[in-house]
Amino acid sequence: MGQRSLHAKGDDSMSGTDDDKPATLVVTAGRRDEWTQGVVNPPLWRASTILYDDVAHLRATARSDTHHKLFYGRRGMPTQWALAEALNELELGAEGTFLYCSGVAAVTAALLSVLRPGDELLLVDSAYDPTTNFAAGFLKAFGVATRHYNPLIGGGIAEMIGDNTRAILLESPGSLTFEVQDMPAIVAAAKARGVVTLLDNTWATPLLFPAIEKGIDLSILACTKYVVGHSDVMLGSVTAAPGFFAKLRDTSFQLGHVASPDDCWLAARGLRTMAVRLKQHEASAMEIARWLATQPEVATVLHPALPSCPGHEYFARDFKGSSGLFSFALKDGDEASRAAFIDALRLFGIGYSWGGFESLAIPVDPKRALGVPDHGGPLVRLHIGLEDVGDLIADLDQGFAAFRATRG
Repeated sequence: MGQRSLHAKGDDSMSGTDDDKPATLVVTAGRRDEWTQGVVNPPLWRASTILYDDVAHLRATARSDTHHKLFYGRRGMPTQWALAEALNELELGAEGTFLYCSGVAAVTAALLSVLRPGDELLLVDSAYDPTTNFAAGFLKAFGVATRHYNPLIGGGIAEMIGDNTRAILLESPGSLTFEVQDMPAIVAAAKARGVVTLLDNTWATPLLFPAIEKGIDLSILACTKYVVGHSDVMLGSVTAAPGFFAKLRDTSFQLGHVASPDDCWLAARGLRTMAVRLKQHEASAMEIARWLATQPEVATVLHPALPSCPGHEYFARDFKGSSGLFSFALKDGDEASRAAFIDALRLFGIGYSWGGFESLAIPVDPKRALGVPDHGGPLVRLHIGLEDVGDLIADLDQGFAAFRATRG
């Protein structure tokens, strides 16, 4: 890719250098001078209609490549381009990144860019529920068959790849039960048969697992989570390895996908602190996970950085760190005692999503085609935010008191 200057001019300029570390890139990437005019943060551009000098100018623009050129609002403005470029620079070797109005939109657009009627998708059995629902609903009606695979299958997935298998969608770790996959083995099996690999990399982000560098073809983020970091924006992205971006972009344009410039502006602000926030999420979550593992009310802790989590050996080998999301099982609990535990929490909000500055707790009941492993009790998923970790542990401790009282 060569040398890149933070304040270089020209449409091909990038920010930073090839030697910049990820924590530096989250600060410097996507800040071209022609988009910022020297302002630290790329300004907010809102537009639908773009005015042309004359008919000849209009027609010439329509016939040219409109990438990073003003054409029509749906094709993006510098606000969107800056964020997309910043995310792209975090993935070494990536060709391009497209933004979406949500993480689910990113998943579905990525799948539709590589699947056609008659194809087969291999989908990890621990995938995000909306992904599984899309496969069982839209893709099935579209003529695409789906088979689920065990997240711990590793290189054994080669035996599942058939003549019609076109794509494998990974999510590692899974967002409810947190199994970590042997992604290098799966990627190797896929490449040997010409099968496309897609990864929902929201839990790790490119800072903790550089997906494109590791051989993944399409890396998907629900930017709603750690990129935004403040629980106030819905956004998604797909970053493509060389050879996959043109089809992804064409498919997304044909589907009418566009991310709001206001949302992209907020996400770009969040991105600049993501490396720092992730370190704190990791430190606090690890302390709490280790504390939970010592509590008599806990059957098991499903945190990828702990040996108790299935696939931990792959996490230790492949990941650069962990984030703030994990689950644990309540020993001998039931629905009433689990609800009592969560309802008693003061600092943990009860709500969907994660990745923001606030801690969250929800009950999770995975629905899996291949069956859910017995973890010794009902599951609670925690997102550990940026609050004082001692306060969070004290809050969980009084939650266990309510659990014990209800369980009897």
